[in-house]
Amino acid sequence: MKQYHLFKYANGKSLAEINGSVEVPKNKGFLRTLLAYTGPGALVAVGYMDPGNWATSINGGQSFQFLLISTILLSSLMAMLLQNMSAKLGIVTQLDLAQAIRLHTDKFLSVILWLIAELAIMATDVAEVIGAAIALNLLFKIPLIVATLITILDVLFLLFLSKIGFRKIEILVSCLIFVILFIFAYEVILSRPNWINIGVGLLPSSKILEKTPIIGGISPLSGSLGIIGATVMPHNFYLHSGICQVRKIDSRNSKEIRQAVKYTEADSNIQLTVAFIINSLLLIMGAAVFKSGVVQDNSFFGLYAALNNTAMLSNPILINVAKTGALSTLFAIALLASGQNSTITGTLTGQLVMEGFIHLNMPMWARRLITRLFSVIPVIICVSLTAKDSIARQHFVLNMLMENSQVFLAFAVPFTIIPLLILTDSKKLMGEFANSYVVSVLGWSSSLILIFLNLYNLPETFETFNFCNPDLAKVVAYLIIAIILFLLVWTCVEMLGVDISKLRRKFVLSNRRI
Repeated sequence: MKQYHLFKYANGKSLAEINGSVEVPKNKGFLRTLLAYTGPGALVAVGYMDPGNWATSINGGQSFQFLLISTILLSSLMAMLLQNMSAKLGIVTQLDLAQAIRLHTDKFLSVILWLIAELAIMATDVAEVIGAAIALNLLFKIPLIVATLITILDVLFLLFLSKIGFRKIEILVSCLIFVILFIFAYEVILSRPNWINIGVGLLPSSKILEKTPIIGGISPLSGSLGIIGATVMPHNFYLHSGICQVRKIDSRNSKEIRQAVKYTEADSNIQLTVAFIINSLLLIMGAAVFKSGVVQDNSFFGLYAALNNTAMLSNPILINVAKTGALSTLFAIALLASGQNSTITGTLTGQLVMEGFIHLNMPMWARRLITRLFSVIPVIICVSLTAKDSIARQHFVLNMLMENSQVFLAFAVPFTIIPLLILTDSKKLMGEFANSYVVSVLGWSSSLILIFLNLYNLPETFETFNFCNPDLAKVVAYLIIAIILFLLVWTCVEMLGVDISKLRRKFVLSNRRI
C-alpha cells in the first residue's frame, strides 16, 4: 500500500517538480527568445507591488505631491541590479540562493537564516491577508472575520494552479499585473496630473532626506524610508534564483548560459519597470486624484471611501465617474488581484527556503495552509478585539498591524543581499559570470545604503508600537540592531571561509613579537 508523508527529504534541484520544464528556442530572433524567457520576472515583480506598498506610496503622494517619486525610482534601480545578480546565480550555479548559502554556512546558522526568511515571508503574508480580506469585504460586504477565514481557501486556488503547468501560472500572474496597471493608469489619467511636475519629481533631491515638514504623520525622510522598506523585498531574491531555473538549458554550455542570463535579466528589468510604473501611479493617485491633504484615513477602507466621496476628488471628470461607484470598485478589484498574485509567489518562496536551508519538502498546498494559518491568527485577533470599537478604530488597528508586520522585512534584508553579493562576486563559484568591478561596487553601495536605511528606521518604528515607554522601545530596537549586526558578521565570516582560529593565532604571534 502506498504511503504518503507530509515532509520529505529534499537536497536536489531547486523546485525539482518544475526545474527545466519550460523549453526555450535556439537560434531564433530576439523577440521570440525574449518571449520564451518572459515570466519569472513577472512573479518577482509581484513582490514590488503587493498590498504592503500601497499605503506608503499613496500617503507619500498625499503629503508631498511628487517629491518621493525619485525614491521609488532609486529603490527600483537598486532592486533591478540585485535581482539580476539573483537570477544570474541561479542560472550559472544551478543553485537557488538558499541552497548556495546553506553550502557556505554550518547547519546551526542555516537554521537561524531559515527562520529569519520564514518570518519575512509570514510578514508579507499578513499584508496579503489584510488586503484580500478588505477587498472581499468592500466588494461583497462579507464580514471581516469571515473574509479573513475565506483567504485560507486560496490553498484550493494553488491546488488548481499546480495542475495547469508553470508557464500558465506565469501568464496568469502577468494578466493580473496588467489588470492592476490598467486600473491605476485609468484613475490617474482621469485626474489629469501635472506631468511636468512628475518629471521634476523623478530627479533625486536632498529634500527627500529632510526630517521636516511633518505632514500626515510623516516627514520626507520617513516617507522615503517607508517606500524603500516596502519596495525591496528580501524573499524575492530567493524566489528569482529558483524560478529562473524553470527554463531548460544545458548548464555545461557557456553559450546557452550566456543567452539565459541575457534574456532573464531583460525579462526582470522589463517587469520591474512595470512595477516601478505601478508604484509611481499609486503615489500620483495620492497627489492628483484627491484634493491635497483631505485623506485622513490612509487605510484601504479610507482610500476606498475617499474614491466614493466626491468632495475629496480633484476634478469634475473624477467626480462624475465616482458617482457610478467605478473608481472605488476598481480599486478593490486591484487590491484583490494584488493579494492573489502575492499568494502564488509567497508559496513558491516558502518552498525554496525550506528546501534550501533545512532540506525539507512539503506539498504546495500544505506549505501554503501552514503559512496562511500563522498569518491569519494576528489578523483575526485584531478584528475580534476591535469588533465593539468604532469603524475608524478597526481600520486604524488593521492598518497598523500591516505596517508593523513589515518591520520583519528590515531584519531579513541584510541576510539576503550580503550573501548574494559575496556569492556573485566569487570567481571560483561564478567563473566568467562573476560580477564586474563596476557592478560589484554598485551592488555593495546599494546594499549598504539599504541596510543602513532599514536599521536606521527601527528605533523610531519601535516607538510607534506603544508596547512600552519610548526610551525602553529604543533600547529594545538598538539591542535587535546589535543582534542583526552580530549575525550578519557571523554569516559573512562563514561565507567567506575565514578561519577564525588561524586569525587568532596570527594575532597572538604578532602581539608576542611586539
